[in-house]
Formats: sequence, structure tokens, C-alpha cells
Amino acid sequence: MENIYVLKFGGNAIRGRDDLMRLSKEIAGLIADGARIVLVHGGGPEISEEMERRGMTPKKVSGVRVTDEAGLEVAELVLRRLNGDVVSCLQECGVTAIGMPGYMCTVCRRKTPVKAVEDGVEKEVDLGLVGEVEDTDPNSILDLLEQGITPVIYPIGKDARGTMLNVNADTMVAGIAAGVRCREMITITDVPGILRDVNDPSSKINTITLAEVDALIADGTISGGMIPKVEACRSALLAGVSVVRMVNGKDPRSIVSDVMKNTPHGTVITK
Repeated sequence: MENIYVLKFGGNAIRGRDDLMRLSKEIAGLIADGARIVLVHGGGPEISEEMERRGMTPKKVSGVRVTDEAGLEVAELVLRRLNGDVVSCLQECGVTAIGMPGYMCTVCRRKTPVKAVEDGVEKEVDLGLVGEVEDTDPNSILDLLEQGITPVIYPIGKDARGTMLNVNADTMVAGIAAGVRCREMITITDVPGILRDVNDPSSKINTITLAEVDALIADGTISGGMIPKVEACRSALLAGVSVVRMVNGKDPRSIVSDVMKNTPHGTVITK
């Protein structure tokens, strides 16, 4: 859709009331300029902190959280609370917003075991109650947008049997962005974009194709938690999103305001 932008952020990029208000003001400006916004958020750092407070040990494999029943309960609790905070800030900035879990607009399936190297040995790791988007109901989102309502979605999904699943926010946003066929999917991160040197912000890549992304993964330039981010970008592009952009949530000048202007902002990924 020509004027639909799907935005995603996590706790490493946007955290606390000040960050949320700054993002909310920019979103209000985009809407005033004619954009329709769908917002998807995670909350990884907050989930890990709550788990540790309860004496639980967070574990990730290839950037994805391993989730058992207790971990899922914590994730759902924390994400629902964060969702309320996001909606509240948007409303303060004049945006009509409504919060919802991902299972209100998607159907997910349990993620299959992934290969990982532990103690130098490659093995398959069961991620537990972790899901990935199987299908999206775009009408549930488009109907809200038509009414001038901004959906704010947190990544708790359900499978076809109703089993709740923890979904990586990058995975959730890819499924939603593909479903609504947005103009751009924008991932708000804690870095300026894809960097050739993670220690040098000036090494940001302005535009990149999926083939070039593959080469950077192969040589180790893209690694760790950045891999799920670029894989989510890949999923969205292959499913029909024409442009995916990664931007810096810590940029004091603009988080997303520049995306509707013809100025270089973040890293733009295309097929």
C-alpha cells in the first residue's frame, strides 16, 4: 500500500518514556503528513531483566530466545505492559492507537530446532515455545488504518491449535509487513544501519541487496543478533515488501521523520 509504513523497535533502541515520546512525536508527524503507521515492538532487554529478577537464566541461540512455559509467561507479561506504555505515549501525542498481541492478526507455527555450535560441537537446539509467522490477516490491520487507528502490536503469537508462542519481534514484523504490502518496513535499531565495521558508525552502508547481505554474513561482517534482523528483512522482501530500511533509534536528529524525504537515512535493503 502506497502510504503504509510498518515500523518495528526493540528495547535496545527505544527504551523509557523519553525515547517513547520522541518516537511518538515523530510518528504523529508522519501521520499528519499522510502516512499510515503500523507499529510492532519487542522488549528483549526488559524480558531478560524480569527473568533474572525471578531467578531465571535467559538463553539465546542465534539471536533467538529459548522459551519454556515460565519464560513465555514472563515475555507475555512484560510485552503487554510495554505495549500499554507505547499506546499511552502515542495517545499523548495525538495519535489514536490501539494495542494488540500478534495473534490478533497472525497465525504462527512452532519454530523447528535450529543448528548451533556449543563447546565447539554443532548440534540441533529446540527453542521451545518459539514461533514464526505462518499467515497474516491483513484486513484486521487495514480496517483499523481505514478508521484512522494506529495498531501497536507485541509479538506473542498462537498456532492453529491456540498454543501461545513467543515470536521474535523481527520475525513478527516481517510477516505483518508482507501481509499488508506496505510501502516500507522500517526496523529501528541501536546502530545507524548495517556497518562494515561495527566499531565505526561512519562505515554505514546506505543501500544493499540481499546478495550483498549474504556475502557479509559469509565473511562475518554481519553476525550475532544482527542476523535475525537482516533475515527478517529478507523474509519481508521475498514476501512482497519492496523496501526495508534499518534506522538508528538513538539518532538525536531523526528516528523516522526523514523516511518520507529523499535524503539518505539508515540502510535501505532491496532484493
